[in-house]
Amino acid sequence: MTNQQNTKNLRKSVSPFEKSTTKESVWQIINTVGPFMVLWFLAYMSLSVSYWLALVPIVLAAGFLVRIFIIFHDCTHHSFFKSRRANRVVGTIAGVLTVFPFEQWGHEHSVHHATSGNLDKRGTGDIWTLTVEEYLAAPLKVRLAYRFYRNPVVMFVIGPIYVFLLKNRFNRKGARQKERNNTYLTNVLIVALYALLIWAIGWQSFLLVQGSIFMLSGSAGIWLFYVQHTFEDSYFEEDKDWEYVKAAVEGSSFYQLPKLLQFLTGNIGFHHVHHLSPRVPNYKLEEAHKNTPPLQNVPTISLATSLKSLRFRLWDEESRNFVSFKEVKALAKRSSISVQAKPEL
Repeated sequence: MTNQQNTKNLRKSVSPFEKSTTKESVWQIINTVGPFMVLWFLAYMSLSVSYWLALVPIVLAAGFLVRIFIIFHDCTHHSFFKSRRANRVVGTIAGVLTVFPFEQWGHEHSVHHATSGNLDKRGTGDIWTLTVEEYLAAPLKVRLAYRFYRNPVVMFVIGPIYVFLLKNRFNRKGARQKERNNTYLTNVLIVALYALLIWAIGWQSFLLVQGSIFMLSGSAGIWLFYVQHTFEDSYFEEDKDWEYVKAAVEGSSFYQLPKLLQFLTGNIGFHHVHHLSPRVPNYKLEEAHKNTPPLQNVPTISLATSLKSLRFRLWDEESRNFVSFKEVKALAKRSSISVQAKPEL
């Protein structure tokens, strides 16, 4: 954003879209959870013919599970319903389906919104990102761990298993009792639901259907979060220079997706609008984007161009861009940081 006055007025410009509509929210629950349940059943029934046939409803069900997560996500921002209690109840139920504890994730995600792009406040609710200088100055074990973490197989395959099945099952240190109780409740409800399904259809069928849906939706979810903050010309600043509005509109991409994918991902491609104002419900994000001209001049990526982000590994503070590991040595010479004494990776 180059116009300072527009930048200051942006939050005010989107405020008319911050009001949720009960009718639209309820309809979104119906047109999301309903198809998910039908597709889940069709996937199970298709197993009697072939797992390959079952993959068709499995892939679609995974898409609808991502959409359920967007409902959960809106509820954590208390933007899906006017009532905080309704958001908490619906969010907790959606959290059972997506295996996310409502209160715990809501806290981490609020921190993410308040610190996104702030180099001095990394580490909560975000993707581990090092600057070039931090990486070159780090011990070998840290650099190895970082390379492992940033490997696409680890991030998009192992990542969902670790985050959803392990990390989400435990409370964070210092969590309030309300948050702890919600995590315990979510865990109990997940176990009860899964036990019921296993009793009804058998553990093999359950693993084939739910396991496949879980992996596909989990990988897609992590990809969406990753690519919408890891793109060319993103925004990172030290705390003294960090600005919320700039971090929102310059550090969050507009992911321009085909209409079907836009529907299944609950308009989260309009991520710049969401970061600017988390109180805008997902079904009003596109409207806010289209009716706020400055928001149409933000970093835009497509399915094709977003694939470039797979090679982005480190943030270069001098060029203000992401770079790959292969570019690090040249950057080290440029900034007079010697890597000769460092063990080669």
